[in-house]
Amino acid sequence: MLRAKAGKAGLGAGGWGAGTRPLALSRKTGRKADTPHAKAHTKPLSPRGRGVGERGQALLALAVGLLLAAQAHAATLVTAAQIHPVSGPAIENGQMLIDEGRIVAIGADLSAQAAGAERVDYPGHWIVPAFVTANTVMGLVEIETVRGSVDLAETGAINPNARAEVAINPDSELLPVARANGVLYAHVVPQAGQGGVIAGSSALIRMDGWTFEDMTVEAPVGIHLMWPGTRLPPWLPAAMREEALKGAERSREAIAKAFDDAAAWRTARDAGTLSGRDGRLEALAGVLDGKTRLYIHALEARQIREALDFTAARGLDFTLVGGQDAWRYAEPLKARGVGVILHSPYELPLRRHEGHDANYANPAKLHAAGIPFAIASDGTSFAATLERNLPYSASQAVAHGLPWDEGLKAITLAPAQLLGVADRIGSLEPGKAASFIVTNGDPLEVRSRVVAAWLDGRSLDLSSRHTRLRDKYEGKYQEP
Repeated sequence: MLRAKAGKAGLGAGGWGAGTRPLALSRKTGRKADTPHAKAHTKPLSPRGRGVGERGQALLALAVGLLLAAQAHAATLVTAAQIHPVSGPAIENGQMLIDEGRIVAIGADLSAQAAGAERVDYPGHWIVPAFVTANTVMGLVEIETVRGSVDLAETGAINPNARAEVAINPDSELLPVARANGVLYAHVVPQAGQGGVIAGSSALIRMDGWTFEDMTVEAPVGIHLMWPGTRLPPWLPAAMREEALKGAERSREAIAKAFDDAAAWRTARDAGTLSGRDGRLEALAGVLDGKTRLYIHALEARQIREALDFTAARGLDFTLVGGQDAWRYAEPLKARGVGVILHSPYELPLRRHEGHDANYANPAKLHAAGIPFAIASDGTSFAATLERNLPYSASQAVAHGLPWDEGLKAITLAPAQLLGVADRIGSLEPGKAASFIVTNGDPLEVRSRVVAAWLDGRSLDLSSRHTRLRDKYEGKYQEP
């Protein structure tokens, strides 16, 4: 997995949806040009056309000017019944002015600023920021049971130098399925292999593009450490239980040794005594230097406590991923400024005596404690096929006590903040990417439908394998 792949850089910051023909892009704007080809082809001048003189040059200049004028674009004014910026209050009958893929202004009346702008109206609809799934393996897996389509992990226990973005499959059928329900950004996280603890570095991608270079928004986002767990089922035989506990202890020792080695490597680097390079230690040194974020995956109480102790002893900041028992450690997490990327609530409680709603109520408890959090999936290969359900995970948290606006924030601005890209995405503000979705009702309501999606100022094709199969079989069985 995760090794560099050869490939040419794409034409722009994004690509086109599945099943669409590529169109030329303006180098300046990234918008579609008139020609239906990736490059404009011109016919060579005949010998009689050479030496046309000043008049010919003037005509040629005029033709070029007219062509450029035809390709020039105006800003776009988008209107809707409700616009929810997330970073501020909702705007009734709101307007948003976008240009060059960015939001220029947002408000109730932008008529003065939008003179000459193209207008796109969504009467009766809602506009909210694009959803961000903060923990997924989309792009690294296609069919869970087909081994050749699963590229989640490197071999070995310590792989901080492994990079997720180079292994992403831009042609994955899972991407347009999630995109059709508003998930336009994904934090792709490598997983640990057999006995592994440090999985590698993650990448934030936009869900549209020809190549992984096109799709990458930020890489590396951070390095991911899978903290070993010791919670074992009560029916496990004693011999297997003892071996599992020994394995967890060996994993903890491997983590400590890796960070000790990285600290020694950094000392040698600063002293100028290094004789060569070590990609693994160099990557971990970025965490020690505070230049690379550290994400620790831990679910239950003991794992969280050990992660807190380990990072406190070494003076490291981190973001917790998983966090089913995060509410039990609300005070130390808040004191340390630790944010949490929660798994979806559709998991059983960790203990038989806990209520059925333990995971559903977790977000509301963290919100009440003042701990920043996002809602995501559990990052498994099975969950990659269900990323389209991200807004419904947020709606379950709302149904169990989380305020509605915090539910929307948990899948938009909050993940952007925890991933370090809130200055670019996550809310609808001037200067940020014009990435948003249009729905015919509450976007957290399962009965609402995404009718349009814009990514970096471009309207996206929302077709997917699901819609193509629907159309195929609707036509097949339709009565004459």
